[in-house]
Amino acid sequence: MKQISLICAFSLLTVLPAHAQDGEGQSLMERGAELFLEGLRKEMEPAIDDLMSMAEQFGPVMQSFLQEMGPALADMAEQVQDWSKYEAPEILPNGDIIIRRKPDHPAPEPDAAPEDPQGEIDI
Repeated sequence: MKQISLICAFSLLTVLPAHAQDGEGQSLMERGAELFLEGLRKEMEPAIDDLMSMAEQFGPVMQSFLQEMGPALADMAEQVQDWSKYEAPEILPNGDIIIRRKPDHPAPEPDAAPEDPQGEIDI
């Protein structure tokens, strides 16, 4: 049994340096990977070009939208503490957009006006 394991160990030691010196197998693998990636790039090129042209077309429009609506959206985000309490926005026929509260999340109680101990009301 010792002889078989010794022969296996010796044969492995002699094969590994020969495999490491063989540069053809490694270069073929690299060349195959390069060809694969080049083919993949050629296949994806039309889709990437379409995406780039769409970005060029919508870029200025989105920038304008964010400049105009950004402050309003930031203000709304500050007021709404938990978005999971609301349904998806809905556009009404007249163009209004409403965001309804989900039925299982009741509306919060309004803050009661502080009462004046003297019974006076400031106007």
